[in-house]
Formats: sequence, structure tokens, C-alpha cells
Amino acid sequence: MLTRTASPVLVPTKSKAHVKLFTVQGSNFPSFLPKEVENIKDPFARRLATRIERLPVSVGFADRSIMSSCVKPLIQSERSPVVLLHGFDSSCLEWRYTFPLLEEAGLETWAVDILGWGFSDLERLPSCDVASKRDHLYRLWKSYIRRPIILIGPSLGAAIAIDFAVNHPEAVEKLVLIDASVYTEDTGNLAKLPRAVAYAGVYLLRSTPLRLYGNLLAFNGLPLNTNIDWMNVGRLHCLYPWWKDATVNFMNSGGYNVSALIKKVKQKTLIIWGEDDQIISNKLAVRLHCELPDAVIRQIPDCGHLPHVEKPNSATKLILDFVGEDSNNEAQSVFSGAGQNSVQKKFLGWCLDDPVTPFKNWQ
Repeated sequence: MLTRTASPVLVPTKSKAHVKLFTVQGSNFPSFLPKEVENIKDPFARRLATRIERLPVSVGFADRSIMSSCVKPLIQSERSPVVLLHGFDSSCLEWRYTFPLLEEAGLETWAVDILGWGFSDLERLPSCDVASKRDHLYRLWKSYIRRPIILIGPSLGAAIAIDFAVNHPEAVEKLVLIDASVYTEDTGNLAKLPRAVAYAGVYLLRSTPLRLYGNLLAFNGLPLNTNIDWMNVGRLHCLYPWWKDATVNFMNSGGYNVSALIKKVKQKTLIIWGEDDQIISNKLAVRLHCELPDAVIRQIPDCGHLPHVEKPNSATKLILDFVGEDSNNEAQSVFSGAGQNSVQKKFLGWCLDDPVTPFKNWQ
């Protein structure tokens, strides 16, 4: 059986794919993370948090490099690297369940925080509008990755991915769009709000009741204790003193409006959609499939708005199929449990099929 500890965290052991598998042990978080990271119980979130780094990224819109947060790959592969974006006002911790699966499958995997969100150092606040977010991502890619990538964006991250792929086609080989929020017309009237009202709205965005309600909409049947813990994961970056200024800057800039760019996407695209998404209608998935020049669409049953969180096993299989047959074959060791002891098999089996259940009773 799985032993419960005071600080449940997954640490690596060797697997068949020569990358790191998770077991439960202690933690060592980067000093730049908010201290509240210690309150998070989810062992996958805690483990991924220990791997977050800040890399210097020189940009054209600031007078000094931005120390930019991300999770770097453990391996280098001959195949195109996978770059994981996150949704609106989120962080790389959104990928806590799917990231290790992609890595176990032998993919060179990055999880990148979008400028203005996540755990980058923004004490000297740069512009956080769409153009700045795009330039920051491009400079990070050009400085550290330098090869065409498989770019994956969930929710608003899909709009960020489309914007990036159209403006920098040389950097993107393929796209994966998950429950894509791409038909909203920027931030609308929010861009016209007085600053005092905008800041009041941003404080509400960080509030516990709104975050808990958002999780209820995003996920199917989330128990209260899991909802609270996932809320703490989702709002961790909001505890930085510059978060509110960066968010207001983005909202006042107008936000993303990529509907006119969809037909300009040249890359082959995989659309993944949760069948029970209560936030974005499945009809928009069909519309997106029709408007993209070269796309396939796959639906995940019994799943809400964030399949890579709620159904990581299913999301990973679809991504691996799309990336290529070789990756899919290598991934069999992940899903069959090869090279794992009985405790690891049971734990990973629970988490990959249903990441909610194993953590219902964590204290």
C-alpha cells in the first residue's frame, strides 16, 4: 500500500526510458517560490515545483534580461522538443500530471511560464501585453531551444500558441490545442475600466471563493479537499507582489484576439476536447476543426475543461500518437508499468486514470 507522509512528494528513480519516475519522499523547493508552496499536498505538484528554474531571457521591450521561470527537460531527443504552455493566469504547475508522462515516453519536454504569470521575476515590471508575451516566448525559444517545437496550449494557452505559430512559423513544427479558448474577442470592456476598478477585479480573481468555483466548472466531480489543494496550486503565483500589476497590464492592453489568425495556421494541428467541458462549448471545437487548414480532432469522454489535469493518461496518449509512432512505442513502458515496483504501479495507475482519487485523504 502507499504510505502517507507529512510531506508527500514524488522523487525520481530510474525507469526503462532512462528518465525519472516518481516515488514519495521529501522536498527542496526553489527559494524564489512563494513560501505557501509548502502548504500544497498534491505530490505531483510538489515534485514539479522542485524542478522550476529561472533562466535569463533578453527581450527587446525591457532594459535588462527577465529571469524567466520554466521546467527544463531531463533529456535531449532527436525528435522535436515539446513545449507546454498554460492557460490564463496559471503556471507550469498546470502540467504536473502530464509532464512526467511525456518525459517518461522519451520526449524532450519544456513547461514554460507565460510572461506576466507563473513564477518569473517581474519585480521590475515589463509590459505584459500580447506582443510582449510573444516576444518573450520567442526569445526564450531562440536562446535555449533553437529547434522547431511541438507547441501545446490549453484554454487561453491555445490562443497564445496560435499567435506564436502564425508570427513565428519557423519555430513551430506542430500544434496541439486543448479545449481552446480562441474565439473570445480580447478582454472587451475590461480594457476600458478605470485602473481602480481593474485592480478590484484582479483582487477578486485571486480570491478563494472564485478560484474554488472555477475549479467546480473546470473539473468533473471534484471533492472539496482536492478542490482546495488544486486551488492552492493554481493561485500560488498570485502571491507575488507584482502579480496584480502584471495582470492589470495585460487586461488593459486588450488581451488576445486570434480568431482572424486561425485560417493562417500552417502547422498540422491536434485538437483535444473534454466531452463535458462546462466552460467552452464543444460546438467551438467543431468550428475550430473546420477553420484550421490541417487539423484532426479528438474528444476525451467524462472529462471537463482541462484534460491534461483531469485525464492525463488519455491526453498523453493522444499527444504521443500525434507526435509520432516511435514516441508512442516508447511510451508503452509508462502505461504498462514496466520497471516499476508494485507500490509505484498502484500509485501511478491511480493517478494517470484519475488524479483526484489518490489525494482525497491526504492531510
